[in-house]
Amino acid sequence: MSTADPQAVAAVMARVEAALAQPRERLVIIGLCGAQGSGKTTLARAVLEACTDAGWRAAVLSIDDLYLTRAERQALAQRVHPLLATRGVPGTHDVALGLSVFEALARGEPVALPRFDKARDDRAPEAIWRRAPQDCDVLLFEGWCVGARPQEQAALRQPINALEACEDTGAVWRTYANNALSGPYQELFAWLDTLVLLEAPGFEAVHGWRLEQEQELAAAEGSGGAVMSEAEIARFIAHYERLTRHILNEMPARADLVIRLDARRKPVEILSRR
Repeated sequence: MSTADPQAVAAVMARVEAALAQPRERLVIIGLCGAQGSGKTTLARAVLEACTDAGWRAAVLSIDDLYLTRAERQALAQRVHPLLATRGVPGTHDVALGLSVFEALARGEPVALPRFDKARDDRAPEAIWRRAPQDCDVLLFEGWCVGARPQEQAALRQPINALEACEDTGAVWRTYANNALSGPYQELFAWLDTLVLLEAPGFEAVHGWRLEQEQELAAAEGSGGAVMSEAEIARFIAHYERLTRHILNEMPARADLVIRLDARRKPVEILSRR
């Protein structure tokens, strides 16, 4: 199990402390954005531990845990486009569920946090959802597209990879995802008090990082060997390529905290704004 870089943890904690020091009527929500395999989940857990040690009530929610159920995505695939059966892009999350969690936390309620079972590719039963503490001070909201903004419509015309060229020839899938990002997702991201970006050195690094994740999953007890092959990983991350590249292009200029990573996921520069 990898560990979070101490400098990165300290930088995020400084943003948490600054947000908590401001006059507020609700919890502070810290958005952690990073490409697949960038270490955002590990960083979120380390910051959660640091918050707890500091005496703050805190919780972590991943945007991955807001995925639509398997049945809902299959229905979406039949109604709109077959590629929407695969979890990942905007339009495959239950944004209303995320908003309801944020609103309940803001009221100080001890909320049950959704959980998605990736091995089953479906939402886990509510009976095993974790509970956020009552009167939560800090929510760490992490995910690969947290805080993302949509592309211009003109940018959607040209396919970015073979998946789009062969399976989304009419740009229906990518347009649907971009429109979803333009609407409900912006309402969700408007709750963020601080946006942190774990900036990959480029999309090319994501394949290796995602492969490492699968290898760790295969080695983990109870995984049952239900992991993707290298070819399956390449196809899977192709679903994420367009928006990941867009995030790496536009988010560094506006994120409150940018943690630039090298190919080994080690921070090489940390930039704090505002």
